[in-house]
Amino acid sequence: MPQTDSAAEGARILTICNACRYCEGYCAVFPAMEHRRAFAGADLNFLANLCHNCAECYYACQYAPPHAFAVNVPRVLAEIRAQSYRQYAWSNGRYTAGVFALGAVLAFVFARSAGPRFYDVIPHAFMVAVFGTISGFVLAALAIGAIRSAKEFGVRWDTKALARAAADVLTLEYLRSGGAGCTYPTERHSGARRWFHHCTFYGFLLCFASTTVAALYHYGLGRLAPYPYTSLPVLLGTFGGVGLLVGPAGLYWLKRRRDPATADANQNSMDLTFLSLLFATSLTGLLLLVLRASSGMAPMLLIHLALVAALFATLPYGKFVHGIYRSLALLRYALEQRGGR
Repeated sequence: MPQTDSAAEGARILTICNACRYCEGYCAVFPAMEHRRAFAGADLNFLANLCHNCAECYYACQYAPPHAFAVNVPRVLAEIRAQSYRQYAWSNGRYTAGVFALGAVLAFVFARSAGPRFYDVIPHAFMVAVFGTISGFVLAALAIGAIRSAKEFGVRWDTKALARAAADVLTLEYLRSGGAGCTYPTERHSGARRWFHHCTFYGFLLCFASTTVAALYHYGLGRLAPYPYTSLPVLLGTFGGVGLLVGPAGLYWLKRRRDPATADANQNSMDLTFLSLLFATSLTGLLLLVLRASSGMAPMLLIHLALVAALFATLPYGKFVHGIYRSLALLRYALEQRGGR
């Protein structure tokens, strides 16, 4: 559906919902919608990113297909949400991300040398150069997207609203449905999606913490990798890696079973790519831990680092950004609830 058609359809459907208001207790979208009389541009993007696609409103709606009104809030907001990702993205960086990802993969493949330690296979300075360049680009691209969305949503600093939004993000409040779980992948309530999201989110944070601690070990204490199995970087990375196996695998399993009526099929490739990269990066990281004292260490290290580079280089242009934009939308919603519209 072209962008103008999605926006027009979204405005039509939300106008009907605003007159009905049967679903106002389901999630944050409907109370936020009630603050508005017309729906276009910034308001549509805000509501679309506020939507968690739980689909409870779809199954409760008396005007859903096959009714002539054909109200389908989850699908139309998913379409608008995907368009907002492209709108906020640093467009000039898309090709750069691809070049970085491909270049990093090739660099790690051809940089191999012999030796029993990680830095014998890939020199530390080379790793720092590659990942430093990628990280700088990724942080800039993510910051540009965040600033653009925050400006459009009308986000401003408010300590209490920020605390409320942070709590909603960290607990995935709007996948709870009052404790019963959201209606995903089918119309039956289930907490599976929320818990698989938790595994993915906190697994990612643990892996990031592992990398940070390892950097402190290296630069602050002069301790070189690989570290003992009971060391903090290894423990954090192991638990995080398990989370990044369970979470993405579970989310993929749910996506395979979800009701196609509530989904935007055009996002399938984006979702699958992100989940696959997370899973593959975690799997190779754990295999590297197992194989690090064997002859399989060198090829596994190269594969793992290439996957990490590809994952990070594509973060600003994949499903990862939904966490940033949804967090900002939740902050805007918290501001409105505090009377800050």
